[in-house]
Amino acid sequence: MHRCQVSGEILKIPASQGSAAPSAAPQYRSSGPSSCWDSQFELFQETSSSPLLLRNFADRPALLWLLIAARATSPSTELQAPRNFSLPARPAARTGCAGRFLLGSASPTVMEKTCIDALPLTMNSSEKQEIVCIFGTGDFGRSLGLKMLQCGYSIVFGSRNPQKNNLLPNGAEVLSYSEAAKKSDIIIIAIHREHYDFLTELTEVLNGKILVDISNNLKINQYPESNAEYLAQLVPGAHVVKAFNTISAWALQSGALDASRQVFVCGNDSKAKQRVMDIVRNLGLTPMDQGSLTAAKEIEKYPLQLFPMWRFPFYLSAVLCIFLFFYCVIRDVIYPYVYEKKDNTFRMAISIPNRVFPITALTLLALVYLPGVIAAILQLYRGTKYRRFPDWLDHWMLCRKQLGLLALGFAFLHVLYTLVIPIRYYVRWRLGNLTVTQAILKKENPFSTSSAWLSDSYVALGILGFFLFVLLGITSLPSVSNAVNWREFRFVQSKLGYLTLILCTAHTLVYGGKRFLSPSNLKWYLPAAYVLGLIIPCTVLVIKFVLIMPCVDNTLTRIRQGWERNSKH
Repeated sequence: MHRCQVSGEILKIPASQGSAAPSAAPQYRSSGPSSCWDSQFELFQETSSSPLLLRNFADRPALLWLLIAARATSPSTELQAPRNFSLPARPAARTGCAGRFLLGSASPTVMEKTCIDALPLTMNSSEKQEIVCIFGTGDFGRSLGLKMLQCGYSIVFGSRNPQKNNLLPNGAEVLSYSEAAKKSDIIIIAIHREHYDFLTELTEVLNGKILVDISNNLKINQYPESNAEYLAQLVPGAHVVKAFNTISAWALQSGALDASRQVFVCGNDSKAKQRVMDIVRNLGLTPMDQGSLTAAKEIEKYPLQLFPMWRFPFYLSAVLCIFLFFYCVIRDVIYPYVYEKKDNTFRMAISIPNRVFPITALTLLALVYLPGVIAAILQLYRGTKYRRFPDWLDHWMLCRKQLGLLALGFAFLHVLYTLVIPIRYYVRWRLGNLTVTQAILKKENPFSTSSAWLSDSYVALGILGFFLFVLLGITSLPSVSNAVNWREFRFVQSKLGYLTLILCTAHTLVYGGKRFLSPSNLKWYLPAAYVLGLIIPCTVLVIKFVLIMPCVDNTLTRIRQGWERNSKH
């Protein structure tokens, strides 16, 4: 007979029988060396932030191997078994096992001579399962019911045709709406809004119960009020909570790690909302309290939004690409045809896009840092940081990440288009023709050291700029940005970001060389496209240079620390 103390209670666990389930879920703790299993233990620790997440994790065979690894690598490792686990009988032939397996909180008692064979393999709940009712047997209702069954809930489905539901998960009960509602005080309404009318017939049964509205509409502002508020009007005696509308049936089936974990929750009754949030946590998801039921309208808009923060960057990128493409067509296709009768339309496939993409990338990168420069100028002009920026500037600053990622995408296209240059027919024909011409004329071009320097510098600056460009894109990923502190993130996105802008601008300047404003380079008085691409980046860099001068930077720093020029205090 082994003894262990969990939250002040003594549990007696026979060596040959399963362990009793503790009355309260203890907290997971791990201490001591874990050798090469550090990464697995970190995952286990992250999963164990909620006891019910542990219950989720425990369904997987990986947990068994983690516990075996803990026992094998470190006898002093203290692990807390998930709730409601049973220990199988220990075989007589395996009795000499060293180590300890601890359950408990502040002062656990050691379970002596516990063999690694006596590890949890199944979940046997000794406490009464909570019953949850689900109205609706569609895709989402079935997926949610299956997930809740796996997490230890008892599920009752309410259906208009209880006898015709063969696709429901095993272990779930199917009844009529009125009979199912009597089984539980939490009812999840997995039905579209247009079918809510039958709930008025169940007003007495639903009185005092928690109704969880998970519905969405087909378009934004389809109805004057939210679906949850409409449900509250139909059943005024119930406590309506909005939840689960941002999670798809696919996400529930594939697992929380493969989709968004966040579940927005709102409701007027705090106790009802808390119970729903507990269910969300039990399913391995993260509840986000959005306040009262009036927030339901905004929550219902969320799944209907199509890239809301990407709309402006997409439109801006499209306008830039279209403008630059036609600008280059005028210079490189129409102008030679008008004056020389040359057909250069083939340039629209590779040559012109390979000019449009790098210019667009450089311009978008400059536009990432331009709003910060404008904001600094406004703060210097106003002499305070306690005044709101204009709405257009606020929106622009919120879109900087998207602008930067699109700029990185265009830079990638530029790299790919550049790599195919040697295999183009036009390039091979031109090189071959030049070689034959030089052989016939017995003439060669002398080597130019200055041209070699310009060419190599142009390529080197491009490679370095693209490397930093990729680094900026990687650090903007949530998984990476969450792993660094604010100072490190600011260093990469600000200091290295401006260095990237400098290198890419220098790459374009060296490419232009001596041809910038040469009269022979103007066609219909139009300069080359890369000249246009340098306007915004050079402007940003010049203004930034002025702002980092000590006399200006010191004042700006004081303003951002709370100093006001016209303060009366």
